[in-house]
Amino acid sequence: MNEQTNLFDSMTAEVAVDGRPAQLFELKNNNGMAIVLMDIGAAWLSCKVPVDGELREVLLGQSHMSDFQLQQSYMGVTVGRVANRIAKGQFSIAGVAHQVDINQAGNTLHGGTYGFDKRRWIATDNSEKNSGENSVEFELVSPDGDQGFPGELTVKVKYQLTEDNTVVLSYHGKTSKATPINLTNHAYFNLLGADSGQSALTHSLSINSGVFVPTDDVGIPTGEWLSVQGSHFDFITTKLVAQDFMLDKHQQAAKGYDHAFVLDKSCLQGALAASLTSPDNVVTLSVFTTKPAMQLYTGNWLAGTPNRRGGEYQDYAGIALETQFVPDAVNHPHWDHPNVVLQPEKTYQHQTCYQFTV
Repeated sequence: MNEQTNLFDSMTAEVAVDGRPAQLFELKNNNGMAIVLMDIGAAWLSCKVPVDGELREVLLGQSHMSDFQLQQSYMGVTVGRVANRIAKGQFSIAGVAHQVDINQAGNTLHGGTYGFDKRRWIATDNSEKNSGENSVEFELVSPDGDQGFPGELTVKVKYQLTEDNTVVLSYHGKTSKATPINLTNHAYFNLLGADSGQSALTHSLSINSGVFVPTDDVGIPTGEWLSVQGSHFDFITTKLVAQDFMLDKHQQAAKGYDHAFVLDKSCLQGALAASLTSPDNVVTLSVFTTKPAMQLYTGNWLAGTPNRRGGEYQDYAGIALETQFVPDAVNHPHWDHPNVVLQPEKTYQHQTCYQFTV
């Protein structure tokens, strides 16, 4: 508990971008597992899993607000309105063209320069309200025209910690005008220990997907979907992440895996979407989701990112398993994919579960 207390002290010692200290929340279960959440970016700051009588920190992150604001790797934050990339920041809805904020290589990444990851969300701590639910919910209102996106969008993300060591993320959205929405969490996992100094490429990974989405040299989908069969993107059978690493043009352009996998439709009925196991075979992370796709990102550009101990992470220090819609789906309505445009009469509702077993 002492380290968590230190995180509460250290992260609030400096004010956030709006001039006020952040609010942090801790959820614990009867197994001793503990997670820490923050209202800035509706962020998942810490995830400690009980291993052999000790708590193992499996989430990459920072201990100080200045470091959190300095890092550009979106560590643990909720990203939106639209996670991943929109080509040239352009799309059309019902024949009306929209130009949104561009912030990476001429494209829009994770919602623009001032995305949801940089905002203060309004928090409701349900764990202290005798609701019987060990959870914290964050809410954000994004005004019409925010970063160029149409419609006033109200979003909520709820974190719940269950007794079977599952972190449940529930997403909810309502809009006043038709707008694209694609929320995800950008946690980086190293199940051997976030501060172990070991590369996450030594983890074993399976992904319940027969299709991956190739991209151009700035991460925009080329438009085609390719079978993983016979490729270095085949994770249907569990293998080391390092096994086929950087062996093809798709990975070489991205400096590793930074690609969407279209999940098998059985995942919508509760089938396992992905499984990640530590190299010591002690901790396994199982991912379940209602999202149709998942971005595998192997932390290709983490070098120089501040860590908790005053040092820096190296490339490939953590692996992100970002459940979402396929990147740039708003510009590919012909894809066999759910519509990413939310209509005013509809509700955006999705859930992703990260279950840790030891």
